[in-house]
This record gives sequence, C-alpha cells and structure tokens, in this order.
Amino acid sequence: MALFIGIDSGTQSVKAIVLDLATRKVIAEARAPHALIGGLPVGHMEQHPQDWTAALDTVLREVAGKIDGSQVRGLGVSGQQHGFVPLDEQGGVIRPAKLWCDTSTIAECAIITRKLGGPKAAIRKTGNLILPGFTAPKILWLKRHEPANYQRLRHVLLPHDYLNFWLTGNYFMEFGDASGTALLDVRKRSWSKDAINTIDPKLAGWLPPLSGSHEAAGMLKPKLAKRYGFTAEVVVSAGGGDNMMGAIGTGNVTPGVVTASFGTSGTIYAYAGKPVVDPEGEIAAFCSSTGGWLPLLCTMNVTTVTEQVRAMLGQDFAALDAAVAATPAGAGGLVLLPYLAGERTPNVPEGSGVLLGLNQQTFNAGHLARAAMEGVTMGMNYGLRRLAQLGVKAKEIRVTGGGAKSPVWRQVMADIFGVPVVAMMEDEGAALGGALQAAWCVAIRAGNSKAKLTDFTAGTVALNEAARCLPNKTNVARYRELQALQDKLSLALRDVFIVQRKLAR
Repeated sequence: MALFIGIDSGTQSVKAIVLDLATRKVIAEARAPHALIGGLPVGHMEQHPQDWTAALDTVLREVAGKIDGSQVRGLGVSGQQHGFVPLDEQGGVIRPAKLWCDTSTIAECAIITRKLGGPKAAIRKTGNLILPGFTAPKILWLKRHEPANYQRLRHVLLPHDYLNFWLTGNYFMEFGDASGTALLDVRKRSWSKDAINTIDPKLAGWLPPLSGSHEAAGMLKPKLAKRYGFTAEVVVSAGGGDNMMGAIGTGNVTPGVVTASFGTSGTIYAYAGKPVVDPEGEIAAFCSSTGGWLPLLCTMNVTTVTEQVRAMLGQDFAALDAAVAATPAGAGGLVLLPYLAGERTPNVPEGSGVLLGLNQQTFNAGHLARAAMEGVTMGMNYGLRRLAQLGVKAKEIRVTGGGAKSPVWRQVMADIFGVPVVAMMEDEGAALGGALQAAWCVAIRAGNSKAKLTDFTAGTVALNEAARCLPNKTNVARYRELQALQDKLSLALRDVFIVQRKLAR
C-alpha cells in the first residue's frame, strides 16, 4: 500500500485527503477552518500564517488517526495564490499575509507599471499586467507603508510555499505559483530582473530559487513525521497554487480540458503546451504545476456573493436553490454586477455591486437570488469568451467548488457558458491534485524518470456523469443578451465607481 496526502489551504479552511494509490480511491478526509483578520480598512484582506499551520496540523493529525501512517509516502500542498508572506532572516513571520483578494495596492500597481514602461511593456516583460491581486505590488506596499517591517524582510514566500517551509524547513518555489507573483517572465520561466528592480534590486536575493513542478520541496521534518506516525522518508512535493493543483485534480493536464472553479473566487483555466499571453492582459499567462502553462481567468466574487444573498434572505442552501429554480432564466431582466470586493477580470478594483432592473416584479427573494447566481456566472463567462478569442475553446467544462454542488447552479452555468458542464466525483480537486503530484514526484525520485503525471490522473480523476448538465438553447440566447447588458453596465460605471469609493471612505 502506498498512501499520498493532498493538502489544500484556502481562504476559509485547510482540507486534507488521503489517496490510496493502489485502489485510486480517497480513503480519509479532514477539514479545519481559519478566518480573515477582522476590522481592517476596506480593500485590505489579511490572515495570520500561523492560523494556516495550526489548521494544517489539525487536519494532518485527524487523517493520520484514520490510516496506517507507515504507508504514507508523500505530501503535496495546494495554497491560495498570490498571498505575500514576509519572513525575516530567521524565517519568522514579520506581519500578517496580504491575500489574493486584497485590493489595497492600486497605487503600487500603477508605480510598477509606470516603471516598467506601461501596460504593454509589463506584458512584454512578464507576460501579465500588474494587478492588485498579484504579489509584487504587495511587496512594494510593505516598502512604502511599513518601512520598518520592510527593513526586516529577507525571504518572500507564497502561502503554499510557507506551508512547505513549515513542513520541511526549506525555502522553495515552483514555476506555477511563482507565475502569479507578477515577478516572473512566464515565457522564459525565470525571474524578471526588470520587474524586480521596480521594487528593489535586493529583492532578487530574497526570492527562493525556482524549481520544476516535478521536484520535491524536501523531506518532512523528522519531528513532524514522528508526531503524525509517519516514517522518516515522507517526501513533500513542489505543490502549487490552488488553481494549478485544481487543474491536476480535475485531469486538466493535457490540451482540450477546461476547468471552472466556483468557490470564494471564480477561475476558469486550461492546459497549454506553450505560453498563452493575452495582449490585453485580461487572461493571466500562468505556468502550470505540471511543466506546461495554464492560461487562466479569475473573478473575485462568486460564492461570497451568493452566500451574502443567502444570509440576507435567511435561507439554507436548499431554499436558495428552490427560489432560483422557481424564477425564470434571466430573472426578469434583473442584472447584478457582482463587484462586492472590486473585481480582477475585468480589472475594476474600485468596483462595487450594482442591481439594475428592480421593479415590482423583480423585487423579491427569488429574483434577487437568481440574479446573484447569474451575475457571478456571467462574470466568469466574460473571461471564458476572452479565452476563446485566444484560441482556448471549451467543448465541455469540468466544474468544482461549492457552486458546483448545486444542480440548479450547474444548469445556469451550462446555459450561460453554452457548453455542457459536468461535476467531479471527488470535489476537493486541489487537495486531490496535491496527492497526485506527490505520487508523481515520489515515482521520479525512485528512479522512474519517464513517469508522467497522466500515469496518475488516469484512473483516479473521474467525472460525475449523473451531474452533467446540457445547455438549453432558449436560455443560451437569453443569457447572451443579458451578458451584453452586464458588460455594457460594467464599462459605463467604471468612472462612477472611483467617485463612489471615495465617498465611502
């Protein structure tokens, strides 16, 4: 028996799954919550890294109690992308981590972009625009706003790198997650000297050396192996960002597969054998954690929006689904622009939520609930259409995350995307991706240099055909018109958002 543990550290919790490689089945799972730091100014989103490690310790203890720990061969960690974990010379955390959803760095993005020579030059030098979600402007924010903390900075890690550091003691970063820093030239898979110098030339010495996704971050620390009842030979694989590992966990490791994740944020991505760089910068030109590339769109407002609507209406999940199902497609023309936390795609960091079309017919729970579900899905479809323009066209979309659990929402997805959608048998795709990557890494370290990741995804990753939804042609046409309206509304209000944000301060 060979067991592999996959870890997914997200914005709200840490999950762990145990994969039995012989049977290709998940045999144990655990979850532990952690929270955002409350009371911060609008746009600031932070967490304590020690909360992640405490939750990681909890889930590892729990799954270890359900299995024969001596059979564990490897661990793979998935983590929320783009977060900035600043460490001092001894590896101590200097301050809380600024997260992917932090939009307080608009000014820093403008500074870095100007120093690079403008947006087109930024794309030319890194492959991506400099956006508030990325790590680079967070580092400059620390330099500009907390100079004393910046003076202590000696190591820059991303959230999953920090968990790898806690597990192994090594400073390590692989190409996939590194490509979400805006400091990497994604075409060359090397740090961009130009981007680094816009912040501080010394930063080059504070970034870990880059490594391939098939490599190991290190061995599990002996004291941790003893704590969990594992052997001293447990390998910690490279791991990756949650989207990169979610791609592995949904079998998105060869061209032609498209995955959509409906979680706190929303992402749609596809495997590519070469860089896919968007000249407009709306699609992120990321590397994958498989050795390829992962063109990706990200929206910041998905289940956060539907959950706030559900809480406001006082409904449970079943009641929310029933309310949506009882309301006609298109919600009577009620359109929600769902920018409750600003937005990344399209790039509207100052954005806020807008409801258009309230009247006596639509001002009720069902229409509000449906408009929320449709609004966030059309937000993702904005990017899906951009992916198609870049040559990445979906024939089917594999859906994961909390939204994918709702049959009503899956049908809305199919109707808005205009292609079939299908859920996965194992919904914890990022954690499963971590376990599969760990198995791949261990096989290579054992001398099987020809091992491919597809050797492990095949027979493990499975579609839930009972959850497949086909698009309704009538609804597809209706949503095409609503999509055009939402896009026009977003464009028309961007100057208004800036004024409104100032008034809200």
